[in-house]
Amino acid sequence: MSEPVNDGTNPSVPAKSDDRVRVSVLDLAPIVQGSDAGKALANTIPLARTAERLGFVRYWVAEHHNMQGIASSATAVVIGHVAAATERIRVGSGGIMLPNHAPLVIAEQFGTLASLYPGRIDLGLGRAPGTDQQTAYALRRTLNSAVDSFPQDIRELQFFLGPRQENQKVHAIPGMNTNVPIWILGSSLYGAQVAAMYGLPFGFASHFAPAMMHEAITIYREKFRPSDQLDRPYVMLGYNVCAADSADEANFLRTSGLQSFLRMRTGKPSRLPPPVKDFEVNLDPTSRNVLKTVRVASVVGDQQAVIEGMQTFVDDTQADELIVVCQIYDFQKRLRSYEIVAEAAQEVRREYAIEAT
Repeated sequence: MSEPVNDGTNPSVPAKSDDRVRVSVLDLAPIVQGSDAGKALANTIPLARTAERLGFVRYWVAEHHNMQGIASSATAVVIGHVAAATERIRVGSGGIMLPNHAPLVIAEQFGTLASLYPGRIDLGLGRAPGTDQQTAYALRRTLNSAVDSFPQDIRELQFFLGPRQENQKVHAIPGMNTNVPIWILGSSLYGAQVAAMYGLPFGFASHFAPAMMHEAITIYREKFRPSDQLDRPYVMLGYNVCAADSADEANFLRTSGLQSFLRMRTGKPSRLPPPVKDFEVNLDPTSRNVLKTVRVASVVGDQQAVIEGMQTFVDDTQADELIVVCQIYDFQKRLRSYEIVAEAAQEVRREYAIEAT
């Protein structure tokens, strides 16, 4: 059997020196002010096709509930919608909030997706409910399926996605023997420990909660145990980008995401608002401090700024992959931002290739 080639789709194969800074898309399917969920979901198709054309590795959507500005609550449905409209790019969840679901249900959903789109489906898992407590109760009808059962639920899910076992009574059909690649996602040290213990790739939500990023990466890499899925640690980090053809335009467009982030943190989530001028000038000190947290894993500006920001961030973290979030009100401007990200990543890869020689 020939040695596997790292084409950017198989995280179990170590990256070549000239293949650093692989980039992917995390689409929150934003519902913008003045629009609706139908338009937000329709936008996933041109964005996914653009990402595929530009060479992004994967396109993920996330499970959120009771969020006025996010349209991807039925995550598996959206993944199927996107996978049907694309040809090569990996499509997956960033992530499925496993405490909300029976592992068998997720095995059947993602087994179905893997059967329809072989070799293209990723299953990222989180342990938070992705919503408030009242909505979590409405989803599960009980809170007994606590986050403490997350490791056991992962094992059960792997069991249903794996080969048939002797005397097995319950099967995921589709699902059995699809071995859909599982990722562990998190914003704390817990997810890093679980990912390391089970030998799975780890995605850290540094795009909105970077405080424990470095410690989580260190724990994951130090405690990692090889598995059948992965032979070495693999780290993906969330990264906010607001790119435009000028720095002034990028800073203006970024105010939509900043407004949304502050509203979320103050318990008042809303649809993604339009950008405003001089937004940060009038902020109180508390709000300014809140926004400082996300700047650790963010870059705003033109292509050169994005090149420098990405290179600094990857040098600092040694990330294997960045999954990029562009929260921009105008959809065409959001597409342009991802185009600039792709161009910047090519330049950074070129620099690393020169260094490697």
